[in-house]
Amino acid sequence: MNVTEDRIKHRQPQDEGQLQKVSAEQREYAEACACPKITENTNIVTDLQTTGLLEQILQGRNLNKAYLKVKSNKGSGGVDGMDVDELLPYLREHGKDLNRQILLGKYKPNPVRRVEIPKEEKGKVRRLGIPTVADRVYQQAITQVLSPIFEKQFSENSFGFRPNRGAHDALKQCQKNADDGYVYVVDMDLEKFFDNVCQSKLIEVLSRTIKDRRVISLIHKYMNAGVVVNGLFEKTDIGVPQGGPLSPLLSNIMLNELDKELERRGHRFVRYADDCMIFCKSRKSAERTLQNILPYIEGKLFLKVNREKTTVAHINKVKYLGYTFYRGKGTRMRVHPKSVLKMKKRLRELTQRSDAWLDEYRILKLKQFVRGWVNYFRLADMKGLLEQTDEWLRRRIRAIYWKRWKKVRTRIRKLRSLNLPEWVVFEIANYRKGIWRSAQILNQALTNKEVASLGYISMTDYYLQVREN
Repeated sequence: MNVTEDRIKHRQPQDEGQLQKVSAEQREYAEACACPKITENTNIVTDLQTTGLLEQILQGRNLNKAYLKVKSNKGSGGVDGMDVDELLPYLREHGKDLNRQILLGKYKPNPVRRVEIPKEEKGKVRRLGIPTVADRVYQQAITQVLSPIFEKQFSENSFGFRPNRGAHDALKQCQKNADDGYVYVVDMDLEKFFDNVCQSKLIEVLSRTIKDRRVISLIHKYMNAGVVVNGLFEKTDIGVPQGGPLSPLLSNIMLNELDKELERRGHRFVRYADDCMIFCKSRKSAERTLQNILPYIEGKLFLKVNREKTTVAHINKVKYLGYTFYRGKGTRMRVHPKSVLKMKKRLRELTQRSDAWLDEYRILKLKQFVRGWVNYFRLADMKGLLEQTDEWLRRRIRAIYWKRWKKVRTRIRKLRSLNLPEWVVFEIANYRKGIWRSAQILNQALTNKEVASLGYISMTDYYLQVREN
C-alpha cells in the first residue's frame, strides 16, 4: 500500500490510481442505493435542496471557516502524515485543484487512520477513524452547510452534537420527566452504533432532503473511503467512521428517524447522541415499550440493540451521561460511582510521586482537570464527596513534597521557612514512617491554607462557585 509520507511539496491531491475503492462511483447514485428494504417512509421532506448545494459547500468563505475550525480543534494527522500546521500551505497550492475534482465528481478521499481508545469495560475499545486534515476541512465545510438544513427536522428531545444544546439540557429534561411521574425508563444501548450504521439506509434518509446528488455522492465517498489498520487497507461497506467532523451530524440524521417514531407513538424520551432513554409511568409499560420498539430499530433502521445492556429500571438505578438520579424533594442528581472512580484515577495520575513535573505544570494540569470535571458535574449534589476528595488530594500533594525533601536537613530548612516553632520543625523532620503516613503529619506544616497559597485548586470551593442545584 502507498501511504504518502513526503513533505508538502510532494503531496498531490487524490487522483486516479490511488488505493481507495469507492464502490458508489462505479454506478449511478440511484443504483447504489436501491435496496428494497429501505425504500419506504419517505414522507419526511422539508426545505428540499435541488441544485447549487455543492457550490455553497465549496464557497471560499465557507471553506475558510471550515479551515479555521479544523485548525482550532488541532488533533493528529491522518494516513498521509500531514498535521494542521502544514495544512494552509497545502490548501493554497492544491485547493483549486481539489475543488475542481470535487465538482467533477472525481475526488476520492483518503482512507481514515484507525485509532483505538480503551473503554471503561476491561478489554473493550472505542474505534475512531481519523481523516486526513485536508479531508477534515471538506467534511467540516459539508457539516456547516447541512446542519442548518437538518436542524429544522431534529427533535426537541435530541441534545447531542447540536448548537446551543448539551448534556446538561438532556439531564434537566430527564429530571422534568421524572418529576412528572415518568420514573421507569428503557435504558437503550445501541451496539457499536457508528460501526453498524447501514450506509444505504443513511443515504436514503439523506436523499429525502438533499436533492443535489453530487453532495450525496461525496458523503457516500467519505463513508466508504476505507480504513488503514496497522498499515493494511480495509473496506468500510457498513458504518460511519467516528472521529471526523461529519460523523456527529450523520449520526443525528440517522437517529432522528428513531426520534420521529418515538414521537409518533407518544413516548417521552431523551437522546444524547446514541444514548437514549424512554420514560414510562410503570415497569410494565416500559417493558412493553421496549418490546414494541425493538422491531423498528432492528428491522427498519438496521441497527443492533445490545440486549444485555438494554434494561428496564427505575430511574434511581440507571447511569446516564455520568450521572445517577435519586428521589428527594423532587428528582435530584449525583455523580455515578463509576464516574467518581474515573475521576480519582485521573487525580492519581496527576499527583504521582514518581514523575518529574515542575510544580507550576502540575498545578496547571490539576486546575484544568478540576475545572472541567466540576463544570460538567455541577448539576449533581456532591459537596460531601468533594470535601472527602479534597482531603485525600491534599494528602497526596503533601506526599509529593515529603518525598522531594529526602534528607532531614532539607526538611528542616523547608519547615523553618513555614515559620513553625523549632520543636515542631524537628519533630516533623525526624518522622520515620512511610511517605503516606508522613504526609498526614505534614499537614501541621502544609496546612490547607498553605496548600491553597501554593496555587492548588480546591474542588469544593470551585464547586460552590459554579453549582446549579
